[in-house]
Formats: sequence, structure tokens, C-alpha cells
Amino acid sequence: MALAQKQLTITCFMKTLLKNLLKLQEIDFADRPEKNAEAVAAEIRATIPPPILGHYDRLIARGKKGVALVRNQVCTGCHMRIPIGTINTLMQGQDIQLCDSCGRYLALADESEPAPAPAAPAPKPVRKPRKKKTTQEHATA
Repeated sequence: MALAQKQLTITCFMKTLLKNLLKLQEIDFADRPEKNAEAVAAEIRATIPPPILGHYDRLIARGKKGVALVRNQVCTGCHMRIPIGTINTLMQGQDIQLCDSCGRYLALADESEPAPAPAAPAPKPVRKPRKKKTTQEHATA
């Protein structure tokens, strides 16, 4: 019973930690910051452990987002496939995971959240047919 309670506590902590990282990222990358955004960000930062916050801040300093969602087993930050073991760990909420490719923290996308529609490919320009050379042009060329 105690083991199940401990696992439940860890799962809740990890989910809360990832939600807080996502909220912090929304504040950091907002086009129009709210009036009290700095206070809210400071409040969220106080709930995140220093090593995780330090890694997040290093990513932000390099101009990257600190958290990427996983959709269809692919990191939305670098578009690389995520190993199934990493996804399983995220699904169970046992531990926080980093993308092996880009180093961002990974969070599972909500099933209720629709995936962004892919942009329609630009239509190819219509090519004009080439003029065929006549036999006289071949002879002079």
C-alpha cells in the first residue's frame, strides 16, 4: 500500500512539474506579456527544482523553447522519433525525460488537444512546354 501511495505521489509531482514548465514557457514566449506575467513566472519558478530550472534557462538563453510536446512518437521541437521506452516513462509519469536529439524536456500532448493542421504544400508552377527544334536548326547547330 505504501509503495502505491509513493508512486501516486511521484506521478502527481511529475505531472505538476511538466505543467508548470509548460506554463512558464507560455509566459516566456508570449507575444504580448500580461501585466502580472513576471510575478506569475516567479511564482512558477519557485515550484520547479533548481537543476531542472537551470537546464530550462540554458535552453531559453540559446533561443530554444525548453519544453517540447510529443505527438505520434515524435518530438515537436526537433521532429525526431522518440524511443518507446521514453514515451512509456512519460505515460506512467515516473520521471521527467529529455529529448535525446534536441535536449528539450518532453511532455505528452493531450489527446483532447487537436494537432495543428499541416500547411498545404504550395502548388508547383506550371512549366511551359519547350519548343522543339526543327531539323534545319539541328543542321546549323
